[in-house]
Amino acid sequence: MAMKDTFYISHGSPTLSIDESIEARKFLQSWKKDVFSQRPNSILVISGHWDTAVPTVNVVDTNETIYDFYGFPKPMYQLKYPAPGAPQLAMRVKQLLKESGFNRVDEDKKRGLDHGAWVPLLLMYPEADIPVCQLSVQSDKDGTHHYNLGKALAPLKDEGVLIMGSGSAVHNLRALKIQSRDAVAPWALEFDNWLKEALLEGRYEDVNHYEKKAPHAKMAHPWPDHFYPLHVAIGAAGENAKAKLIHSSIEMGSLSYASYQFTSAT
Repeated sequence: MAMKDTFYISHGSPTLSIDESIEARKFLQSWKKDVFSQRPNSILVISGHWDTAVPTVNVVDTNETIYDFYGFPKPMYQLKYPAPGAPQLAMRVKQLLKESGFNRVDEDKKRGLDHGAWVPLLLMYPEADIPVCQLSVQSDKDGTHHYNLGKALAPLKDEGVLIMGSGSAVHNLRALKIQSRDAVAPWALEFDNWLKEALLEGRYEDVNHYEKKAPHAKMAHPWPDHFYPLHVAIGAAGENAKAKLIHSSIEMGSLSYASYQFTSAT
């Protein structure tokens, strides 16, 4: 069954996996009921936690659960998300990227799922029975590079693949206020609102060049790794795609969980 939609999910903190007080947790738990009832035949996750020099796919039969975080509560290290790998999808991704002019696409035959993939998927598809493949970002490139990655991957939607970027709409770990539940930093809110307006108005070129167009861009994203998965999701949806804000909340003063759905025009 073809997919008309791609998604950008803000996965925020790894504690999303266990902390019932995080508002975004309920949003993801209601995914199949309230957001997206179609069952994909496989899932491609572009995670801000896998950053490589060239686009890389994980080609594995079984996904190991990677605990790429430190100093968190012990129960988080006992969680497992044993989703099957999707080696055929990985090779299809590689084929599409190479056909679109990405001359080098690497394969990783050991890597499983980092927490940018398994934490949201644990809540969205807890059965872990849908094959999952990951594609890396390149933080030394720009938004247009990642938008073009997405454009190359657009045919996957017709093949029943759910394309999901996973990052955070505002992501500056040094600016977090761990004890803050209510007070939102003005700069974070301003960037979050700019992004919402740009996406809902279809100003995707502005988002591609957010570092010049958006207020407080460098403060909101000192490093772009958690933002570039958004560009892939937009590119895969198509230039006339309609954006919809499907969740909005900010934790710890500046960590935005804003998440978006992009519906293809045709």
